[in-house]
Amino acid sequence: MRWHFCNVLDAGANARRLWQFDARNEAFNLSREQTARNGEQLPPNLVSKSWGSLFKTKLNVAWLPAEHVFLRVAQFPMSTPEETRAMVDLQLEKLSPIPVTQALWTMHVLPQANPGAQSENLQTILVIVVARDVVEQFLGKLEGQGYLADRLELPMLDQLQATRITGDGAWVYPETHGPNGQALVAWWYGGVFQNLALVTLDSGPNRIASLKDQLVQMTWAGELEGWLTSAPRWHLVGEATDEWHDALRQAMEQPVEVVAPVPAQELAALTAKRAAVAEAGNNLLPAEFAVRYQQQFVDRLWGRGLLAALAIYAIGLAIYFVALTVFGHLTSGVVTQAAGMSETYTNSIQLKAMLQILKQRETLKFAALDCWEAVAENMPTGLTLETLNFNDGRTLSLRGTAPTEQVTAVTDFFDNLRKWKNNGQLLFDPNSGDVPRTSVMPGAALIAWSFELDLKNH
Repeated sequence: MRWHFCNVLDAGANARRLWQFDARNEAFNLSREQTARNGEQLPPNLVSKSWGSLFKTKLNVAWLPAEHVFLRVAQFPMSTPEETRAMVDLQLEKLSPIPVTQALWTMHVLPQANPGAQSENLQTILVIVVARDVVEQFLGKLEGQGYLADRLELPMLDQLQATRITGDGAWVYPETHGPNGQALVAWWYGGVFQNLALVTLDSGPNRIASLKDQLVQMTWAGELEGWLTSAPRWHLVGEATDEWHDALRQAMEQPVEVVAPVPAQELAALTAKRAAVAEAGNNLLPAEFAVRYQQQFVDRLWGRGLLAALAIYAIGLAIYFVALTVFGHLTSGVVTQAAGMSETYTNSIQLKAMLQILKQRETLKFAALDCWEAVAENMPTGLTLETLNFNDGRTLSLRGTAPTEQVTAVTDFFDNLRKWKNNGQLLFDPNSGDVPRTSVMPGAALIAWSFELDLKNH
């Protein structure tokens, strides 16, 4: 998995220090450092995981206190990681100082200080063993502080790897996070990490003699095992002012070379880089805790998602009811206003209709007079007009009689009426109307004629 952020927590006795590293682009740059005293909570935005963790993955690492951890160095044939882990598992009863059923363990392959110096095809394995109840108590403490660890790591492992080995000898690492007066002694011979043991510096008057006895016993054990081939050179990974410097120099009666330790911030960066590429199964975190943390993460996402959906629904519902109330008031105002205007509107419609009728009557009156004028001006002599009907202001019907020899006069009368103009405008539609109809009247030398004309603008 490619991580975007990596948190490293140092849960000290008096304070907790948290480093957050930006893990993108395979570089681990410190982005934030936080210190919290006992009783203070770590910032949730730094350590907790939310929806954003699905897109920007976050790895939480915690340093396990060194005073509860057992370290063992063993040599195994070169093999694959799976086979190596199986071989360590078979030898775990010999390597572990506590019952296997009560222990959690992991391993780390250590590089050789001088590759090729070891003739046999072996690899050096550092086995880390810790009691299960210690891990569970430590994880319970972290959970109470809101920190759910994805991995448990040992800072001493990175301190060991960061130490530059210059030859055969012993390197002493005073424990700064554990009880005072304890130190780890790492023995390097032939370019190979041969042994790792714990020594104690007492506070009594015989502390120098006691320390010398412990170191001499380690020396004899190395000679018996065959890897200690010369007098060791002593190195202190600490400060020259450290009490361990004078104690080692007096106990072994020889100079002690001081090597500067890796600062805590750089050590956290090394832990983050190593943890980011480590196998998920090679971890001191119990599997059941990892499963429970993952389930809590999923449940928390579902819970927050449902709460967010309910919040959005509630906000939408509130907006709907507010809008409904506002538009209800607006509608009531409009209805009231419309009710107040209804009588005025009805009266206006009636007045408008009456005005339209009056205008139409006036128009029809003048149209009838225009028709009468047109008939009077264009009717030939000899024709008799018996009926003139002005129908709906749209058509003019004429009916009358004429001598039989004046049939053409009736047609001319019809054509003249269609061409008659009033104020320069045609009164009748020249393209419509019935053509003249004539019939001979029995017993008389007369014809009956009739025709209709359509008004142009009506």
